[in-house]
Amino acid sequence: MSSSPSTVRMHGFRYYDLLVGGMVAVLLCSNLIGPAKVCTITLPLLGALSFGAGNLFFPVSYIFGDVLTEVYGYARARRAIWAGFGALVFATLMSQAIIRMPPSPLEPFNAQLQPALELVFGNTWRIALASLVAYWLGDFANSFVLAKMKLWTRGRWLWTRTIGSTLVGQGIDSLTFYPIAFIGIWEGQTILKVIAFNWAMKVLVEVVFTPITYAVVGFLKVREGVDTYDERTRFTPFSLKDEGEVRALR
Repeated sequence: MSSSPSTVRMHGFRYYDLLVGGMVAVLLCSNLIGPAKVCTITLPLLGALSFGAGNLFFPVSYIFGDVLTEVYGYARARRAIWAGFGALVFATLMSQAIIRMPPSPLEPFNAQLQPALELVFGNTWRIALASLVAYWLGDFANSFVLAKMKLWTRGRWLWTRTIGSTLVGQGIDSLTFYPIAFIGIWEGQTILKVIAFNWAMKVLVEVVFTPITYAVVGFLKVREGVDTYDERTRFTPFSLKDEGEVRALR
C-alpha cells in the first residue's frame, strides 16, 4: 500500500473519537478497579508470580496509544493523552470528594458502603500523584518514540515501533510510579523486583497483542484512507494543536 507523494490535511476521521473514548475508559478502569488488588498466578517453571490487578488493564492503554500515533500521528495522540490525564484527575478528585461527604445516618446501608468506598477508592495522595505523573510521562514517551521511529524506518516494520516504544514508555512509567508511591514504605529490593516484573509483563502483553495491533492499524488506515508522518510536528507535550502530515492512501 503506497501513499501519495504530497501531504494533505484531512479532518472528520471516522474512528478517532471512538479510540480516544476507549483509551480513556481503559485508563479509568486500570486506576479505579484494579490497582489495590494483588493477584498471584502459578506458571510452569517460574512458579508463583504476584502482580497488581491493574496491570491487566494498563498495557491495553499503550496499545491504544500505539494505534493512535501510528494512524493519526503524534499530535492527535497528544490530544488523547491529555483527555486521559484530565479524566484521571477528575476521577481522583471526585472519588476523594465522595469519600469525604458525610454519609446519611438514616440509610443503614451506608454503614457497609462507606468503609468499602474508603478501602477501594481512598488511595493515599502518593499513589494518586504517582499514577498521574507516571501516566503522563510514560504515555508521552511512548508516543514520541513511536512517531520518531516511524520517520526513521520510513513507515516500515511496525512491530519494531510498537515494541520499542512500549519498552521505553512502560519503563519510564514503572520507574516513576513505584518509587513515588512506595519508597520509604517498601524495601528498596522489593521496589526493584516489582518494577522489573511489571515492566516485563507489560512489554510481554504488547508482544502478544502485536498481531491484533497490526490488524487494527491496517483496518484503520484503509477505512480512514490516510497515513500520518510527523515530519514537521512540534513534539512538545504542551499543545493541543492538530498537526502532522496526513498522507492520502491510494
